[in-house]
Formats: sequence, structure tokens, C-alpha cells
Amino acid sequence: MSGVLRDLETSGFDAAHKALFRFVAKVNAQCARLTAPDFEPLRALGWTDDALYFTVTVCALFNFYNRWVDGCGVHALSDEAHRQGARRMAVHGYAR
Repeated sequence: MSGVLRDLETSGFDAAHKALFRFVAKVNAQCARLTAPDFEPLRALGWTDDALYFTVTVCALFNFYNRWVDGCGVHALSDEAHRQGARRMAVHGYAR
């Protein structure tokens, strides 16, 4: 996973996932400029309209949450809090 954060193009992802992450970057930076042809290469790689819908939705939600957190002054969790949360989710999933 960290490979994609350092360099998408040399990461271990296959061509379909690399294309999807390039698309996410465009959604993130140039959403208003997306056009129907932006979706065609992804469909050609096997991504369905549902998958693309959820991709855009997840990207949009992360943008919303990040801006909400920053705007409200919410403090980041400590590394230890993240580790505890990961252990809890590994056992119980997202349910509380």
C-alpha cells in the first residue's frame, strides 16, 4: 500500500488500479472538468459504472471529511490511538 503513496507508477498495482487512482487524482484536482470521455478508458479496463460511482463518492466524502475536520479544528489521533482502533476493527469490524 505505501508504494502507491510514494509512486503510483512503480507500485505493485495492476494497470486497472493504476488507471483508477489516476482518475481519483483528476476527481480530486479537476472534478469540474470531468467529462464522459474520462470514464471510457476505465470501462475498457473492466471498471463498472457502479465501481466508478463509488470511486467518485468515496473521493468526495474524504474531501468533505478532511475539510470538515480542518475547519472545525479537530485534532488528529495519536499513532497509538490509530493502533488501538486498528486492533479493535481487526476483531470487531466497523461495528461498535
